[in-house]
Amino acid sequence: MIKIITVCGLGVGSSLIMKMTVDSACSQLGVKCNIEHWDMGTVKGKPCDLIVTTEEFKKNFQDQENVVYLKNMVDTKEAKEKLEEYFKKHDLL
Repeated sequence: MIKIITVCGLGVGSSLIMKMTVDSACSQLGVKCNIEHWDMGTVKGKPCDLIVTTEEFKKNFQDQENVVYLKNMVDTKEAKEKLEEYFKKHDLL
């Protein structure tokens, strides 16, 4: 099972919306995952396989390769395409 964390500034609104979008995309891809949503400060101490966040937080994750950036956090199609690309690249799909 893949552990995914969705991240926003406060860990409440946007990250919860992304969690639902990512969950839907993963279901469509047939990927079993555990998704949590956290704030920017907390995520640094959380082990996970993948972080999903918006492009506005790119500067916060420059040193990490396990991050997928979304332009539109409610666009399941975009999330599905980017997650599928990531999963294939890392032999998770």
